[in-house]
Amino acid sequence: MTDDAKPTPRLIAVDWGTSSLRAWLLADQGYVVDARSAKRGIMQIADGDFATVFRELVGDWVATYGELPALACGMIGSRGGWAEAEYVDCPADLASLAKRLLRVEAEPVPLHIVPGVMQPSGAGRLPDVMRGEETQVLGALAIAPELAERGLLVLPGTHCKWVRIADQRLNAFTTYMTGELFAVLREHSILGKPAGPDTAPVDTAAFELGVDTARDAGAAGVAATLFSTRSRMLAGELSAEATPDYLSGLLIGDELRSVLAAHHELPPLRLIGDQALCGRYRRALARFDIDDVADVPDAACTGLWRIADAAGLLSH
Repeated sequence: MTDDAKPTPRLIAVDWGTSSLRAWLLADQGYVVDARSAKRGIMQIADGDFATVFRELVGDWVATYGELPALACGMIGSRGGWAEAEYVDCPADLASLAKRLLRVEAEPVPLHIVPGVMQPSGAGRLPDVMRGEETQVLGALAIAPELAERGLLVLPGTHCKWVRIADQRLNAFTTYMTGELFAVLREHSILGKPAGPDTAPVDTAAFELGVDTARDAGAAGVAATLFSTRSRMLAGELSAEATPDYLSGLLIGDELRSVLAAHHELPPLRLIGDQALCGRYRRALARFDIDDVADVPDAACTGLWRIADAAGLLSH
């Protein structure tokens, strides 16, 4: 499509997380007219001046195309963000999220924020929460409709979410702190010190060895295998440079072991998120003989478009 043929923008869509900020200028059917990103997550804005960051992010779009509706998801709606958007209880669907948007008065246009989702405690479950992932889930259900009746979505990250889909709703989910545990152990424990700076290429063999070790640990669990990151290095089975990938494999492998033990029959499974991290999960799943795993691209902007449409923002 040539620049002259670009459709008219109708929505500013923003995924504003803890460490990063992405924005899209969307036309009909969620067509991406323009996109931009910045390391301006809520943790990078020390003075809490979200209004200025938002104005700088979208000001030229509004100046060029007029007063478009703007919709954001993610940690910008958390207690530490711009304004706290109340949680919607799980199970949650498109309608329940769309009718609970929080409006924040801002320049050059007001910003609407998608609520997070809370899973209340009960039936053997602990309370759990998400912000931003619910929007990606709704986007994934539009991109991969075969998941709508029954599916399992994996969203790797600092706090990995495993989301169970049933009857076109976000039916239940569990959070695994795998990414944050890796960062803490890599930077602040004896397990990470030998590797030095994080500059070595990925050691696939070490990663897979870590996954296999966690997979075969039986009742021992990750607490009994973590120290093998160091002991295998001292025994000459791992190089110091390979220990981070082995540790990553241990943690992801233990996460998969825990999840898969709870499923007698695995529903269709898809990955959403950073390409490199999803690649690690795909490789780890293959060590559990699970090979039918595809990525769902553009889930966030597709979800934001769906929510804006359902909320009536696009009609103005």
